[in-house]
Amino acid sequence: MGRRTFNDLYAFTAVARARSFTRAAARLGISQSTLSQTIRNLEEQLDVRLLTRSTRSVALTEAGARLMATLGPGFAEMEAALDALGDLTARPRGTIRISAGEHAAVSLQPALSRFMIAYPEVEVEVAIEAALIDTVAEGFDAGVRMGDMLAQDVIAMRIGPDLRLAMVAAPSYLAEHPAPAEPQDLTAHRCIRTRMPTHDDIPVWTLERDGRERRVRVDGPFIASALLLRIRAALDGVGIARVPEDQVAGHIAAGRLVPVLPDWWPTCEGYHLYYPSRRQPTPAFRLLLDALRYRG
Repeated sequence: MGRRTFNDLYAFTAVARARSFTRAAARLGISQSTLSQTIRNLEEQLDVRLLTRSTRSVALTEAGARLMATLGPGFAEMEAALDALGDLTARPRGTIRISAGEHAAVSLQPALSRFMIAYPEVEVEVAIEAALIDTVAEGFDAGVRMGDMLAQDVIAMRIGPDLRLAMVAAPSYLAEHPAPAEPQDLTAHRCIRTRMPTHDDIPVWTLERDGRERRVRVDGPFIASALLLRIRAALDGVGIARVPEDQVAGHIAAGRLVPVLPDWWPTCEGYHLYYPSRRQPTPAFRLLLDALRYRG
């Protein structure tokens, strides 16, 4: 395999990871037009379409997905080997890519900011991914999910406390809709829901009190995957939202939101950072693990 083909394959993995020619070109330090031509040349050479392009997104074809499943881990291992050369220098360096859900990313930010200030030559990229992904195949060094969502073949480290899910509504909503007294009363309310990308379904609300669990299938006018949109809708009086307590504590304290059925708020196992057990952590990644480790 010639050097040009090797470079073209690396460019393909960059586009596949970023799902964007614009972001991949910026990462590679080349123009978008040059990158597009590189991929076209590669597809012509292989005589197969690797990517489907639209005005807004880039997706892998079946052939592209198969090629990425093989190439992605290999290039990731090479990048990790180069980053590991930081052992021979006084300062850690390299790039660390993390996949996290929206709330997990927000929770991580204070510790990540301190880490990046302490180690300015380490580049950290956080991609907001609602669905569980194969970190190796997608080119990530690690992922962040709740402890009860992790696979068995990964190394996992707790990075945060248990999470409590709060149900809240605006005073304006409760003025027109009497607050529920029991979990089943939620079925008569307008609830703000989310869709789970992994299964493409809208989950029932699981509530908990004194070891008892109740599952309620709620309904409502608004479905949004973005946490901030669901909180904004609750503030606007659209209905009852179920969101992480830490994200609405300030609104509750200020009276902008009112707790709903607080005795039934469930607690979930906190966030864990996970990474493949077969991958040797780089010096920069080991420092990140220490910076994020939960010590509560």
